[in-house]
Amino acid sequence: MSRIWRFCDLDLPIGPRTLLMGVLNITPDSFSDGGDFLAPDTARIQAAAMARDGADLIDIGGESTRPGAEKLSAEDEIARVLPVLEALRGRRLPPLSIDTYKAKTARAALEAGATIVNDVWGLRYDTEMARVVADFGAGIVLMHNRETVDETLDIMDDVKRFLDRSLSIAMTAGIADDRIVLDPGVGFGKTPRQSAEVITRLGEVAALGFPVLLGASRKRFIGHILRIDNPKDRLNGTLGAHLAGVSNGADIIRAHDIKPHREALDVFDAVRRPE
Repeated sequence: MSRIWRFCDLDLPIGPRTLLMGVLNITPDSFSDGGDFLAPDTARIQAAAMARDGADLIDIGGESTRPGAEKLSAEDEIARVLPVLEALRGRRLPPLSIDTYKAKTARAALEAGATIVNDVWGLRYDTEMARVVADFGAGIVLMHNRETVDETLDIMDDVKRFLDRSLSIAMTAGIADDRIVLDPGVGFGKTPRQSAEVITRLGEVAALGFPVLLGASRKRFIGHILRIDNPKDRLNGTLGAHLAGVSNGADIIRAHDIKPHREALDVFDAVRRPE
C-alpha cells in the first residue's frame, strides 16, 4: 500500500520502492567517516555523488552521536552545518534532512533549506523541537534512544513505550501524522543482541501505523557478529542487516554506501513485488 511522507511543500511516496537516505556527516569524530566531509566543497561533492548513485534523501549531521562523543552547543553545531547547507542551496539534490536533537539547530537548518528533522531523541531532549517542526511543516524522524544500556530489558517494549511518548509530543504540537517517520534506533543504548532483535521484531514498530526508517549502516553490532573492527569494512554485513530490515517492515534505509544499497534494494524490491 502506497502512503505519502509530507514535509514542507514536498511529497514522497512510501511503499512502491524502498527509499534510501544518504548519511553526510559534517563532523571530525563520527565513528566511521569523521573528518571526511568537513569542508563545504567536499560535502557538496559527496552530496552530488549520493544523488547520482540513487539517494532519495540526504541526512546532514554536525554532531557525532557515537557513544562517548563530545556534545556540541547549538552554536557550534550550526557553525558546522550551515556552510554546507548554503553550499547545497539551489542545487538539484534530493530533499535534505538535518540530524539534530537541538531546536535552535533545527530552525537554522530549516531556514537554510532542509525540509526534515532527524531527531535521535524523538522530540524528548529539547522541549522546543516539536514546535519548530510544526511551525515549518517539516518532516520528522522520531528515533528511540537510551542514556544507558540495560541488557535485561525487553528492548522492543522499551522502544514502543518511548515512541508512543514521542508521538504524543508530536501530536500535541500539531505535527500531522503524514509528516512522521519512526526509527527504532539500532545501536543507540542497545547491546549488539538487542540491536539484532530490534531488526527481527521491526514489524512491531511498523504496526504503530507510521513509515519506518532503519539505520544499521556500519554499526557496532555488525562488527560484533562478523568480528570486523573497522566500520568501513562492514558493508556486506550492513547490506544483510538492511535487507533483513526491509523484509520485516522498513520503508526507508539510512546508509553511508549509496550505490551498493540502491542496487541491492532495487533487486530486493523487484523480487518482492515483480509488478
